[in-house]
Order: sequence, then structure tokens, then C-alpha cells
Amino acid sequence: MRQNQCIRAFPDEAKMQHCKELLTGMNGQFYAMSSVFNLAGNEARLKILYLLHEEHNLCVCDLSDVLGMTASAVSQHLRKLKDGGIIRDRKEGQTVFYFITPEHDALIATLLQQVYQPAPA
Repeated sequence: MRQNQCIRAFPDEAKMQHCKELLTGMNGQFYAMSSVFNLAGNEARLKILYLLHEEHNLCVCDLSDVLGMTASAVSQHLRKLKDGGIIRDRKEGQTVFYFITPEHDALIATLLQQVYQPAPA
């Protein structure tokens, strides 16, 4: 098996070192972002995040009705998002409402911008 071979004549060592430093300084951010993308990579969870982003907070029953899923299935997806730190819940009486955490709101909004853009003609 051949190793990757580069055809450049002269590597820019300063640029390569700068790139390595950029990545090293941002390992935590890349880990956090990849965790969000991993959780949002499921269609049902992405829809849940979209709905929570649009409505700011919803309960399991609301999500279940809109998505046409059982409350149990929705709860499992919410649990994964909550365990991942992307959403939180608050209780009002006997109803539990879910919302996107403030620290993930901007990232989720950026991710969902692709949903809002019309497909190219």
C-alpha cells in the first residue's frame, strides 16, 4: 500500500506549524462541536432540535404529536440530547418542558440555517 505522496516542491513549514497550533488550541471546541453534530446526526433528534429552536420549549406530548412518534420514542431522543448537554428541562406543574441550552443555541441556529435555505433551482 502506497503512502500519501505530496507533489509540492517546498513545504511551508511556518504555515504547517501555525495550522498545528490552531488545532491544538481548539481541541475542546472541536470535541464539543463534534458531539453536537453526532447527536444531531439522527433525523428525529434533528427535527426535535429544529422544533425546540423554533418554539423555544416543548413538552414530550407536543413533540410526540407533531412528529407522529410515541412519547416513549421521543423521550429516548430527548434523554440523549439532555445527556449530551444540548437541551435542558424545566417542570411546570406536572408537565416537563424541554429547551436548547443557551450555550448551544448559537451552534444549533447555525446548523439549522441549512434547513431554512431553499434548495437551489
